[in-house]
Amino acid sequence: MPEGLARIAWEGDSREALQSFPKEVQHNFGFELWQLQQGDKPRDYRSLPSIGTGVYELRDQDERAWYRIVYLSRINDVIYVLHCFEKKSKEMPRRDFEKARQRLKAVKARLAEEKKHEKGR
Repeated sequence: MPEGLARIAWEGDSREALQSFPKEVQHNFGFELWQLQQGDKPRDYRSLPSIGTGVYELRDQDERAWYRIVYLSRINDVIYVLHCFEKKSKEMPRRDFEKARQRLKAVKARLAEEKKHEKGR
């Protein structure tokens, strides 16, 4: 990984879900994630405080659907992609909301565990 470039950690099936999106959408999200890795702001994103502090979504769409990547902003040079999904309506489907929350909880638990082990050394 080049110096200063954040690593991306894919939670659950988020990478596979992204790979199922149309090529143009994958390309757009790839660029947005690269911007995040460099520490730049992506073009189309918004904060999702209802899921958790530091959680955002990248947004894209085509004529068929809206596409979202829900991620936890950079912690120790890692960006955690919590969930990728497509939706047909304006609202985030409940199951996608819950999946992102569960994965955030798991990431936070892992980070707390790692911190505990660091202190124990």
